[in-house]
Amino acid sequence: MYRKIIDYLERWKENKYRKPLILQGARQVGKTYSILEFGRTHYENVAYFNFETNPRLADTFEESISPDYLVPVLSHIAGQTIVREKTLIIFDEVQLCERALTSLKYFCEDAPDYHIIVAGSLLGVAVNRTKFSFPVGKVDMKTLYPMDMEEFMMAMGEKDLAEQIKKSFQSDTPLPLALHDKAMALYRQYLVVGGMPECVMQFAQTKDYILIRHTQDTILASYLNDMSKYNNLNEIKKTRLTYDNITVQLSKENTRFQYKLVKKGGRASEFENAIEWLTLSGIVSQVYKVEQIKKPLENYRDIDAFKIYVSDSGLLCAKKDLPANDVLYMVEEISDFKGGMTENYVNTQLRTNGYQTYYWESKRGAEVDFIIQRDGQLIPIEVKSADNTRAKSLKVYMETYKPAYAIKLSSKNFGFEEGKKTVPLYAAFCI
Repeated sequence: MYRKIIDYLERWKENKYRKPLILQGARQVGKTYSILEFGRTHYENVAYFNFETNPRLADTFEESISPDYLVPVLSHIAGQTIVREKTLIIFDEVQLCERALTSLKYFCEDAPDYHIIVAGSLLGVAVNRTKFSFPVGKVDMKTLYPMDMEEFMMAMGEKDLAEQIKKSFQSDTPLPLALHDKAMALYRQYLVVGGMPECVMQFAQTKDYILIRHTQDTILASYLNDMSKYNNLNEIKKTRLTYDNITVQLSKENTRFQYKLVKKGGRASEFENAIEWLTLSGIVSQVYKVEQIKKPLENYRDIDAFKIYVSDSGLLCAKKDLPANDVLYMVEEISDFKGGMTENYVNTQLRTNGYQTYYWESKRGAEVDFIIQRDGQLIPIEVKSADNTRAKSLKVYMETYKPAYAIKLSSKNFGFEEGKKTVPLYAAFCI
């Protein structure tokens, strides 16, 4: 299956200022598969080391972390010669070996000709919670997210449709109705299946929603396992409680996160560590409210007002135990959840494209779902789960801040009028 990360890895390989690369992301998003596939197609050989399946591997780094010492030893362990620029060295689940992470500093300084990629599911947690020397400034870093809508369409054999969508997005011209309907059906399938590579592969092969739900449940169980395995004992219960409650909060009309909904009388001081753990692990992302629309937006965020979205729409549906048909046909029974689910989907597409997302609220309660910086402009994005696109809040925002243009995401076809770019939900990956 095609992953866009390969394009990034190709640029990394050819960059003369290349440093060892840290690829982070939530468990099961396809880090190992992508790196191994890249190594197989772009290098003469791959030396792969996994600190989870081979715990004794960490002992190798106790003696010394200098490349002169490590390379011959690692060559022996891998059973093949590690050659500068021709071998891709991979350290997987590197969060389990602090000294392996620290060794990247010396590969960068003393042996930059060796090509190294390290991957980890809980790197953010590991780096934040321990006191070892992280190789700041000596590594390149990239986050891998679940497959986006475009990658999903390509896995479904719809590459031509994805190209048509990109052209319509650029020119603001509607897709032919038959293609628009087809793309909307694919979008609803994506909501159920999500972007976890194993789920997408199974769906492409079987179209069996029951099988995919079983796989999603397994992934969710692995997340719960991580919460117990890599977390402070006092925080395990709070972290699970917070994660379980996120889907409840997304069902509310106001999706802003409220501690009191996690636990009666709940306060920030009680749950902020749990939220931090979930964010650092890549399982969720926080979207803060901005108090002023000025650059940089980060300077104007309200740290007490935020929303929390989960990393994958398929896992969200699985966590909510929504039957596939309820989402595919958008039945009335899930009307309370449609808005939060659609916002969650849009946030994943924007994050995958590298945007830091924020939201805005006026003193009188008008709210715009997302504010992003695109091509140097601060752009508001309004999200609607259907084709009811009357956006009063967006009108208030545009009158107040006069943006270059606004984006309205809904089930409506492409168009542009009165400074608003209308984009169908399936094309959120184009933004």
